[in-house]
Amino acid sequence: MLPVAERLKAATQHIGVELELITGPAKHPKLAIRASQGGQAPGHSGGYSIVIDGKGIHIHYFDEAGLRASVATLRQLLREFGKRLPHLTIRDYPDFAKRGVMLDISRGRVPRLETLMELVSHLADVKINEFQLYTEHTFAYRNYEPVWDGWGPITGEEILKLDAYCRQVGIELVPNQNSFGHLRYWLEYPPLHKLAETKKPWPDQGGAFLRYPSTLAPNHPGTIPFLRELYDELLPHFTSDRINVGCDETWDLGRGQSKKLSEAKGKGRVYVDFLKQIYQETTARKKQMMFWGDIILHYPELVKELPKDVIALNWGYEANHPFDREAGIFAKSQVPFYVCPGTSTWMTLIGRHDNGFANLHQAAEVGHKHGAIGYLNTDWGDGGHPQPLAVSYLPYLLGAAVSWCANTFDDALLVPVANRDIFQDPTGRVAKAAYGLGFAHRKFNYTAPNVTPFGAVIAAPPPQARELFCRDGLKYYARIPKENIEAALEEVETQRTLLHRSNPATRAGDVLATELDFAARMAAQSCKYMLWQQAVAAGRTAQAKLLAKRGIVELLQIDEEFKAYWPTRNKGTTEKCSKFLRWRIEDYRRGALHFPPEIASVERCSTSAD
Repeated sequence: MLPVAERLKAATQHIGVELELITGPAKHPKLAIRASQGGQAPGHSGGYSIVIDGKGIHIHYFDEAGLRASVATLRQLLREFGKRLPHLTIRDYPDFAKRGVMLDISRGRVPRLETLMELVSHLADVKINEFQLYTEHTFAYRNYEPVWDGWGPITGEEILKLDAYCRQVGIELVPNQNSFGHLRYWLEYPPLHKLAETKKPWPDQGGAFLRYPSTLAPNHPGTIPFLRELYDELLPHFTSDRINVGCDETWDLGRGQSKKLSEAKGKGRVYVDFLKQIYQETTARKKQMMFWGDIILHYPELVKELPKDVIALNWGYEANHPFDREAGIFAKSQVPFYVCPGTSTWMTLIGRHDNGFANLHQAAEVGHKHGAIGYLNTDWGDGGHPQPLAVSYLPYLLGAAVSWCANTFDDALLVPVANRDIFQDPTGRVAKAAYGLGFAHRKFNYTAPNVTPFGAVIAAPPPQARELFCRDGLKYYARIPKENIEAALEEVETQRTLLHRSNPATRAGDVLATELDFAARMAAQSCKYMLWQQAVAAGRTAQAKLLAKRGIVELLQIDEEFKAYWPTRNKGTTEKCSKFLRWRIEDYRRGALHFPPEIASVERCSTSAD
């Protein structure tokens, strides 16, 4: 209880009130706040009541989770009203016992420990009680420095400190180590080549892009010993009794070393059998296994074979994702599961809030309907993770609200609460700009899954690389009218103007405003690049040269400032994150299109590789 009380004391100190902590009988001439278990608290895990009247503040809580939730609410009330609290009665409890956020740290942006602690503190204040760091190769495993060198990995010591801080604020830090697919950088390391399902990249979707070896061969005798080594080093740094082993998007499975086995037994059977092997390893280490549910959903008849104490993570990121059907499969099979929507910030730079908000709402409603035991809001970093944390905070807040109680969430409060609690801007403009930026992509009148032109155009890899992320970004100029591009650019600049008129009260708020502005400046460059492409395509040579000259100057300036900002928030360097700035500079200097209009204008339907 001491850390909980300390958070309450810290909140009152901000409004000029010093509290003394006492325990024992509730008799004291200056008693201002009483907390007692039971009483009027709702009989649910996380349940609490707060009564504020002329006698002071009385908290009743059902369990420790309820006590922490009550203090989070009281901290919000103190920030809103200061010393003059209104008389009120609150009775409250959550829809989901587990309410989490997962942050990708494997695509190019590994936050500093201080950045993560700041994030965790904010998450605790909105009653998030689970946090995961999605890890592929960016934990500093002692025997694999060549794999993580240059990425700024998170260290064991940092995890120990973060885990301790998470416990202090009531958040469970769950280890997350992908253990089947998404291991490209591991398998590029020569001593581990032998564990790869496939030996070389292979073309997908008609050769439009390459799939690189990223999946472990489940039948190789060295695969399980490799995972044992990772688990034995990673897991002692966490006090959580769970582990997320990933196992999603195993695109290579059945194409290489396990091809004959998959043909004989079926690819679904091979997948489930290997999942059970991983389960044996995690169980031996006294950890409950969590795994992404996308692959098993292709084989619904096998879901019932899963051990009944594994937790399936039912993920999907579009507004119309079929959560209802998929969650129903897990519920019918009596497999504990989470619903896992996302922030929709990746490959967008400044957000795709219309889609993200709808996705977050839908997951909460469907998860509650089908009895999901948890809700995990995922924040990915595809394409180098150029979008900063500042862009994700509005989706974090909305996800926290709807996973606590979707029926009572008031959309109108999202921006003012974000200004008060996150951006700490008395003018109210930072969160308003963040909100506006997240909807600016609508001006394009063009949509595609998982991306917006703001994020995909500037970050699109050179075609010869045949990388998957942002792969159509160099073609959007032929699909979006000039007036729509100009309208989108104008909207970004309008929100930047609003941002520049803000006045955060703290350095942390200033940093978040700076992050938003960097993201907005990069997004604006996507528009300018498309206008240059259109000038080149139309043969307006003089205009194209002028636009290219200006674009090079602006991109060089952004690159220089971005490198200077980076160490204040992140580990490593910008090398893995913003190399696309150099790609676009090279395009301007070359003065030629990668795709002529007749090719760029043709849209192809995407299909799943699984």
